[in-house]
Amino acid sequence: MNMCDLTFCGAALKALGSGALFWPAEGVLCVSDLHLGKAERIARRGGAALPPYETRDTLTRLATDLEATRARTVICLGDSFDDLAAARAMPEEERLWITRLQAGRRWIWIEGNHDPGPIEYGGTHLGELHLAPLTFRHIAQTGKTREISGHYHPKATLHTRGRAITRPAFLIDSDKLIMPAYGTYTGGLRSHDAVLTRIMRADARAILTGAHPIEIPMPR
Repeated sequence: MNMCDLTFCGAALKALGSGALFWPAEGVLCVSDLHLGKAERIARRGGAALPPYETRDTLTRLATDLEATRARTVICLGDSFDDLAAARAMPEEERLWITRLQAGRRWIWIEGNHDPGPIEYGGTHLGELHLAPLTFRHIAQTGKTREISGHYHPKATLHTRGRAITRPAFLIDSDKLIMPAYGTYTGGLRSHDAVLTRIMRADARAILTGAHPIEIPMPR
């Protein structure tokens, strides 16, 4: 399993190459911004017809991470579905797949701006979760510390050997950890965007996801 070890606010964590975050001491696997059903939502609103396989691909990767980590608790950190209608329109086969992944685990859905309310799936539905010493919420809050959030789909670029490598990335400083988007059909916000440079401290780091996770100073 490809990963990068890090310590955040005293918690020993593992940033997985898939974009998931694993907390071994608590048996917690955290994923953010799955945006399941995005192809359905775009088609419903008259957009381009995308291959409707992103949910299967995202759930396949999640199943792989769960098997590798043997996580006892899963935290879905908001925007798990592209909207509430996409959650309701999920094909039965994929609904059952989610049910199988939930079996025997504590499963927590954190509300996001795309899915701002309870959905008709098993598990617990919360606005945020405090699991000492950390707090999990969808959007970072000004002045808060020990906070793990998502929402921004951060990406970072590494310049090496005359090439630029851009990947989804974790952003970490002494107060905040912002997760990359886990879903297959998700774009991203570059780490040098003013929104992210305002949130993250000057000494923030980025961990680029992929087969070989790479930790670098957060590009600004």
